[in-house]
Amino acid sequence: MATTFDAKSFRDMFLAGAANLNSKKDYINELNVFPVPDGDTGSNMTLTILSAVSEVEALPDNFDMKMLCKAISSGSLKGARGNSGVILSQILRGLTKCFQDYDEIDTAIITKAFSSAVESAFKAVMKPKEGTILTVAKAIADEANRIVDSEKDIEAFIVKVVEAGQKALDNTPNQLPILKEAGVVDSGGMGLITVLYGGLYKLQGKEIALLNTGDGVKKQRGAGVMSGNGPSKGRGSAYDADIKFTYCTEFIIMLDNEIKDSDRDSLKEFLLGLGDSLVFVYDDDYIKVHVHTDHPGQAFEKAIEYGQLTNMKIDNMREEHQEAKEHAASIKDSLNLDMDVTPEALAEAKAHDEAKAKAEFAAIKDLSDEPRKNMGIIAVSIGRGMNEIFKGLGVDYLVEGGQTMNPSTEDMLSAIAHVNADNIFIFPNNKNIIMAANQARDLTEDKNIVIIPTTTVPQGVSAIICFNPEGDVFENEETFKGIIENVKTGQVTYAVRDTKINGIEVHKEDIMGMDDGGIKTVGSDIEETTLNLIKEMVDEDTELISVYKGQDVSDKDAKSLLSKLDEAYPDCDVEMNDGGQPVYYYILSVE
Repeated sequence: MATTFDAKSFRDMFLAGAANLNSKKDYINELNVFPVPDGDTGSNMTLTILSAVSEVEALPDNFDMKMLCKAISSGSLKGARGNSGVILSQILRGLTKCFQDYDEIDTAIITKAFSSAVESAFKAVMKPKEGTILTVAKAIADEANRIVDSEKDIEAFIVKVVEAGQKALDNTPNQLPILKEAGVVDSGGMGLITVLYGGLYKLQGKEIALLNTGDGVKKQRGAGVMSGNGPSKGRGSAYDADIKFTYCTEFIIMLDNEIKDSDRDSLKEFLLGLGDSLVFVYDDDYIKVHVHTDHPGQAFEKAIEYGQLTNMKIDNMREEHQEAKEHAASIKDSLNLDMDVTPEALAEAKAHDEAKAKAEFAAIKDLSDEPRKNMGIIAVSIGRGMNEIFKGLGVDYLVEGGQTMNPSTEDMLSAIAHVNADNIFIFPNNKNIIMAANQARDLTEDKNIVIIPTTTVPQGVSAIICFNPEGDVFENEETFKGIIENVKTGQVTYAVRDTKINGIEVHKEDIMGMDDGGIKTVGSDIEETTLNLIKEMVDEDTELISVYKGQDVSDKDAKSLLSKLDEAYPDCDVEMNDGGQPVYYYILSVE
C-alpha cells in the first residue's frame, strides 16, 4: 500500500492527465449545449493544460516538487483560454500552491490541495452556478474531506474522490435544465474528470485507451465518459496528417513606401498560390509573413519587390516531423501510455495564433520614443473588416481571436505590454474571453487595467465610438458600461448537430438566428433567418440597425438584405459593414 507519491510521480500523473484530455478534446467540444460551429470547451482546456505541459517538459532532470508546481501553475495561468481554461488554471494553481511545500504528498495534503483548488476556482467566477465544472470540483473536495481520516492509501483515496466527481458530473443535467434538454453533461466538468482519470490510470499503471469516436461515443463510466449526441469528429494524432508542403517560411518586409490595399492583396494572393497555412500581418511600414510552401525562393523574390527583407527563416518540416515522431515515441515509452503525447500537440497552444504573430510583430517598433499617454485601448477582434473598423476608431492594439479561437491570458499580457499607456481599457468582445482578460489584469502591476465586459463585437464598437481621450478613466468606464447595456446583439450561423434547446428543434446544417438570450429562430435560408431574427430584436425604441457581413456572404446577398431592411424599417438608420468574420454569416446590433 502506497501512502505517498513524489515529484516524479506527480509529473507523470499530470502529463498523463493532459494527454487524456488532449485525446478527448473533440468529444468534449461536442458537449457544448449550443450546436454552433465554435464549440470550444475541450480545445480551450487542452490548450490551457498543454501550455503547462510545455513548461514541465522544459524542467531539468533534477527538478523538485516546488519547481514542478511552479511550472504547472505558471504555464496554465499564462496559457489559460476561455472560461473553462481559466477555471482549470485556477484549479491547478490552488492544487500546486499546496503541493509545492512538500517533497512527498499524502492524502491529507491532497485534501488540503483540493479545497484550495476549489477556493481559487470559485474566486475566478463572478456568479457560480450549480451543474458546472465548479460543482464537480467541489464534490471532489467534499469527498476528500469526508474520507481523509479513514483512507490513507493514495490509490484507493484518489479512486473514491474521482468517482465522487464522476457522480457529480452525471448529475449536472439535473441541475441545469438546458443540459438535460440537450442530452449532455457539463463540458467543463467532463474536461476536469478526464484530466483526473488520466492521472489516476497512470498511478495505477494502466494503459489509457483513446476514446473511440469513429462510430459515435458510447458511455464508458470507468473511463469518465458520458454519452453525447451524434458522432464525434475526432482529429486523431497530429502525425496522421500528411505534410503537404516542405518548408515553413517566415520573413518580414520593411516597406520602402506605403502600399495600396490592392497591392497588399495581390501579394497575399500570390503567397496563397504558393502554399498554405498563411499568416499575413501588416501595418503601415512592414508586413510579417508565415507560409508553408515548396518554393521559399519565389516567396522571397516576390516580397523583395515591396521592400527590404529581414528575420528570414526557412525550416524543413519533413525533417522536423520525423524528429518529433521519434521524440514523441520516447515520451510515450517513458510514461507507458497507449496514446500520442506529440510535440505537435504541445505546440498547439502556441501555433496558428495570429495574436502571437502580431505581438511578436509589434516588438519591431521602438516604443521607447513614444511618450507614455494617459489612456489606451485594447480590443479583441476577428476578421479583416472588424479589424479595420477598430483601427479606424483609434484602438491601440488588436488581439486576434474572438469566437473561433479564444486568446489566452498570455496573449492579453503581451497586448498590455505593447500599449504605452498608464491606463488601459480592454474590450474582450466575447463572454468567453472576459475571465482571461481579468486574469491578465490581476497579473499586471505597472499599469491600471480596466476590463469593459463587452460580450460581443458590436458592443465593443458602440462603446469605443464614445471614447473621450480628454476625459478621465472613471468617466470613460462609466460611459462604456452604460452604452453596452443598451446594445442588443444577434448572430446568424449554422448548426453542427441535432439538438433541442428551449423547446426549439434544431437539425444539423439548419441556419440559426441567436440574440443575447439564445436561439430565437431556425430556418433553411440565411437571409430569411436573418430578417426573422432582426424582427425579434427590433422594438419601438430602436433607432439604429447595424449589420456586419461575414466572410462567406457575397456582396450581392448583403445588398439584397440591406434593401429589405431599409424597406421594412424606414424609421431606423440601417448600415451594412464588411466584418469579414468567419463562422457567422451576419453579426447584428440593434440600438
